[in-house]
Amino acid sequence: MTFHPPHRETPAPTAGGNEAVRANSEQLALPPVGRWAFFGGSFDPPHLGHLAVARAAKAALNLDTVLFAPVGAQPLKPTGSSARYEDRLAMTRLAIAHEPGFVVSLVDAPNPNGAPNYTLETLRKLRMEMKPESTPFCLMGADSFASLKYWHESAKIPFAASLIVASRPGEQWSNLQAALPAGLSIEAAEVGEKNAILRYLLPWLDVEISATEIRQQIFQNAEGKSGEPEFLSAPVSEYIRTHGLYL
Repeated sequence: MTFHPPHRETPAPTAGGNEAVRANSEQLALPPVGRWAFFGGSFDPPHLGHLAVARAAKAALNLDTVLFAPVGAQPLKPTGSSARYEDRLAMTRLAIAHEPGFVVSLVDAPNPNGAPNYTLETLRKLRMEMKPESTPFCLMGADSFASLKYWHESAKIPFAASLIVASRPGEQWSNLQAALPAGLSIEAAEVGEKNAILRYLLPWLDVEISATEIRQQIFQNAEGKSGEPEFLSAPVSEYIRTHGLYL
């Protein structure tokens, strides 16, 4: 599936990040090498659906690394995340601890000035630091792709990194086209083709997991109204209980 670009603009300067926090992480994983995918999001909390999407992308596109990057401040969530960045980062580390090729990255850590984190600026930063022979991708789920046209300078994102989208079963092409920013169009192409494809679709995934529903289950479980959330790994569930999150 190929994107056709609108007119190109001069790239905006990359916003700075929380360098003090980043310098203290042994899992920053920069510069990325080989075939790597940026996987951003709130991870509030990280659940088994995130892992399923990342595993499928890694296998289908022969990725060397998937960078799990909890976002500091998501522009489309003005009220912020339910858990603090530090807790979401810690839970993400626990969630991927035994997954080969999965690495936590602080590239989307909170900005010192409190500014939102923009995917385009993050991808540009990664591209500036990556090795010349590296191949970048940007991995996202169906819900994220559905809101793509509302993202900051969204029409430029597919040209900063090839998009990998985990679609819902039976997803219609018309729905995918409707989610695109103005000026972009789609042509069908299969995963794994070697031509200049700018978008890869993972059509076989059946992952319907809502982080909002998981947080509600955690709250209800604390009140004795529900059982343990079934889509969290044991270490993440334990961290949530120990730190009293989502209550």
